[in-house]
Amino acid sequence: MSVRIDITGLRPERVAVVPSPLAELGMALHALSEPGHHPGLQGWVTGVTARLDSHLADRMCEADFLWRTTFSDLFMPFAGVSGRSTLPGATLADDLDLLDKLSDEQFVDAALEFTCALPYSTGGVSALDDAEVRRRALDLAAARGPQQLRFSERLLADPPRIRDWLRQFARDCDEAFFAEAWSRLRHQLAADARRKTDLLRHKGLAEALAAVSPAVTLDEGAARITVDKLGDGRSATADGGLLLVPTSLGWPHLMVLHRHDWQPVLHYPVGSPELASPPSVEQLTMRMTALSHPVRMRICRYLARSAYTTGELAQVHGMTAPEISRHLGVLKKAGLVTTRRRGRYVLHQLDVTVVARLGSDFLEGILR
Repeated sequence: MSVRIDITGLRPERVAVVPSPLAELGMALHALSEPGHHPGLQGWVTGVTARLDSHLADRMCEADFLWRTTFSDLFMPFAGVSGRSTLPGATLADDLDLLDKLSDEQFVDAALEFTCALPYSTGGVSALDDAEVRRRALDLAAARGPQQLRFSERLLADPPRIRDWLRQFARDCDEAFFAEAWSRLRHQLAADARRKTDLLRHKGLAEALAAVSPAVTLDEGAARITVDKLGDGRSATADGGLLLVPTSLGWPHLMVLHRHDWQPVLHYPVGSPELASPPSVEQLTMRMTALSHPVRMRICRYLARSAYTTGELAQVHGMTAPEISRHLGVLKKAGLVTTRRRGRYVLHQLDVTVVARLGSDFLEGILR
């Protein structure tokens, strides 16, 4: 499973690394709504929450599905501007001006992403133009709860009113807590953008993407970027560009904007505690599957305490050596067991460090 971006014909000058104040505000709202995703931000979340005006806190709950369960593309409107080459604004006000450049159809479809009523990677009819799509969107919003239904009804009835609501909400958040955070974070983001830009210029796109995350790879022969994600998607730069947008508040989320007809965006975390080589989704699945078998669980119990030969394990478990070898092969392929030779014997032992990381690896994998 992965998200693939076709970059056929992409010119080097059309790749840009640029921070976005509005995208970072979206991540700030997500962290405030889901602090469990961001243990490193607990102190900041507690401080902001403690001094938050109750009226603004209520408004945060009014449309938190735009940043809690999904990260709405409305926080990266530059990607949807006609021409597919617009860069993020230097200030929050600039980014909000770009939000006004989206058509009503673009705005509504992006805002309704949480309903999953509309195709994302492929084109489709807007809920503003098609009664059946509109009905389905409202039905799915209702299934999420009355708050989501009320928002969707207001959105479909009067898109400009919701535009004004979102713009004023962003301004109020900026005044309440975000301006202070941005004044501190923008320097880190700008420094990271300069480093990635230098890599692009002097070592090429592959090196820059590898620095973004080990989960991002470039197949130069196929002209394709692959992002290892627990989900499928596809996009293409076509005649537009590719944007890399850093976030200080986003770890462990590595997000890909791959909305149909929008400029592809990699929204990646900087300064994170991410492992140098986190397991791919395929590796993580393999490890979880390997440990799900009761016999392999019992083998791991022994191998966690000491190193054993295949013959010793066969004797302990009342199985044949070939049967034990097959189970050991699964564990080794998953990277859970190491082997070493001692004379004419081969000893197997559980890699306790890898197993101990499975919990955090699993969490990162599903949140990536």
